[in-house]
Amino acid sequence: MKIYQDLGAKLGGKMKIIIIAILSLVCIFFGLKFYTKYKKRKNFFDALVYLCQKFDVEINFSRQRVQNIILSLDEKIKQNLCGLDKNFLQCLENKESLEKQKLFENLSFLNEDEQNNIFLFFKSLGRSDMENQLKEIKNFEKKFGDFLSSASLEFKKYGKLSLKLGFVACLLVVVIFI
Repeated sequence: MKIYQDLGAKLGGKMKIIIIAILSLVCIFFGLKFYTKYKKRKNFFDALVYLCQKFDVEINFSRQRVQNIILSLDEKIKQNLCGLDKNFLQCLENKESLEKQKLFENLSFLNEDEQNNIFLFFKSLGRSDMENQLKEIKNFEKKFGDFLSSASLEFKKYGKLSLKLGFVACLLVVVIFI
């Protein structure tokens, strides 16, 4: 009988450690998930502002086509655009009309206002003469700059906070189970 009680105590101790480890990892995972969400938003709007600046320079001086400008982006910028550039280029290559659902495929972190402004930006590209196009790009660059400052503020507040809360929740789980 004593052997079974000792075995139960040993298994209970190991099970307790496993439960603590799993719950701690879950807490840290959720903290990291929210951190990356806010960081992704910030990087996305930073890449959009860069894209507007690149359009301004390239249209003004080299007068390249929209496709060539997007294709010439750095890999890091393309990565931060989260596939938005690929979706837009795919519509151009297939000579399809630009649809909001296709453009924002796999971009669930944007709110409706942000999606509408970004959609209007891409819809207006290449639709007017150079002078008016540059004015529109400047206006959208300002809007995207506002979105960037808002996303940066959210990242500073909530991104780093979620990391800290994940770590604190992890410590809380350890303290409760010990």
